[in-house]
Amino acid sequence: MSIYFTLFWEFFKTGLFAIGGGMATLPFLSSMAERFPWLTQEQLANMIAVSESTPGPLGINCATYAGYNAAGVPGAIIASFSEVLPSYIIILIISKMLRRFSQSKYVSFAFGGLRPAATGLIAAAAWGIVSIVLFNFSAFASGGIAAVFNIGAAAVFVLMMVLTNIKPLKKLHPLYFIAFAAVLGIVFEL
Repeated sequence: MSIYFTLFWEFFKTGLFAIGGGMATLPFLSSMAERFPWLTQEQLANMIAVSESTPGPLGINCATYAGYNAAGVPGAIIASFSEVLPSYIIILIISKMLRRFSQSKYVSFAFGGLRPAATGLIAAAAWGIVSIVLFNFSAFASGGIAAVFNIGAAAVFVLMMVLTNIKPLKKLHPLYFIAFAAVLGIVFEL
């Protein structure tokens, strides 16, 4: 199977089934990182950090990155295009249908099921990223429990959670927090 077809198919499925926005693509991207050589779990974690500090949705940024890793510029274009194609098609269909069925209790029930499902998928993906960034489970055999937990990364994680929930700081652009965290990483060699 051609790499271009594989990229198209994998990112088309991701775009089709990742309901809930960019973060909902994480389980699909994580699955790809397990199955294909052009995206690793560590690259995915790095890509999430980069994607949060660059314009554009996470899924598109990761598709572009993975596509480029797999097949250069044509791969990046194909992966990015196939990531957004399902959304485009679905939005066209929904916009036509929603007017007709907007008062349907079944449509309301369907959205009632989709919201918690998307939240669960996002939480599962978040746990996957947290476990990569904050824990090194393979170090347990050689260094015990203390070697498993990345204390520096955990400190930055907690600090960001606290700072981003302080009312006056909530108005700051996320780029300030990202830059601050990058400086902390450099200073403390995280």
